Amino acid sequence: MVRFKNLRIYSGTSHPSLAADVARYLQVPLSKMEISRFACGEIYAKPTDSVRGADIFLVQTCTHSVNEDLMELFIMIDALKRSFAGKIHVIMPHFGYARQDRVATPREPISAKVVANLISAAGADHVIMVQVHSDQAQGFFPYPVDNLHTRKLFADYLKKKKFKDAVVVAPDAGAAKDANKLARELGVPLAVLTKERPEFNVAEVTAVIGQVKDKTCILTDDMIDTAGSVCAAHKALIDQGALPDIYLTATHAVFSGPAIERLKATGFKEVIVSDSIPMNKEHEFKGLKILSVAPMLARVIRSVHDNKSVTEAL
Repeated sequence: MVRFKNLRIYSGTSHPSLAADVARYLQVPLSKMEISRFACGEIYAKPTDSVRGADIFLVQTCTHSVNEDLMELFIMIDALKRSFAGKIHVIMPHFGYARQDRVATPREPISAKVVANLISAAGADHVIMVQVHSDQAQGFFPYPVDNLHTRKLFADYLKKKKFKDAVVVAPDAGAAKDANKLARELGVPLAVLTKERPEFNVAEVTAVIGQVKDKTCILTDDMIDTAGSVCAAHKALIDQGALPDIYLTATHAVFSGPAIERLKATGFKEVIVSDSIPMNKEHEFKGLKILSVAPMLARVIRSVHDNKSVTEAL
């Protein structure tokens, strides 16, 4: 415990239970951050104890209140920086605005870059994310970024199912690289769907590349937002003769708008997600399985604090 003397774990209001779980795995107390709102809605935050020279790990994810979560993060970082913290490591299990990472049509913003600039300007020294939407987002920061993946977390869980004839399915070409890595972990083949988006949050599957007939399909993606894409993928797989028990894995359970109702109606055998975003009773439904990223984050924090390889911690 002596080697953790200068290690402090703080949490914003977005996901305190995850921060508490991480602290428990590391067997360190969760440090207190005073957070409140002024009558006008402005955010106030300050650490309750001295952080001078400390190695700070600040947990703040992005929920449906993404703008509030980010502003709270900026204020907390600034408070820690002005309190002479040694290093400030920001842990963002779900990085908000990550999908806006390029100019796809004229006059669009690269909002992921804007968020990265703001985190940097606030005073962070290092960012730890969990499966950011596009790997290139790491280059938006002027300092090291650790982009952790949940692939092993899902693979370890799925291996216990002992599937006889399974296939991992990527819902689009962009997800194929990560899906292929999961397929290798499981020792099964890969299939890829092609799709078109006539408008935001609307997806149409145009083709299935690979053999899915009479196979147990494991559909995998980085996030579930409105669930339109994955539900369309489910129908396409059934139409191609896949077995009715279709599994879905996704790191970030955003679950916006009609997502829950769509998932219930579609009838996946299991929807397996991480707790990168907090869940409540309203999000629960039959077949939902939540796997915790807390042990992985705890191992990474230990490695970073001890100046050891993060890769080996995974």
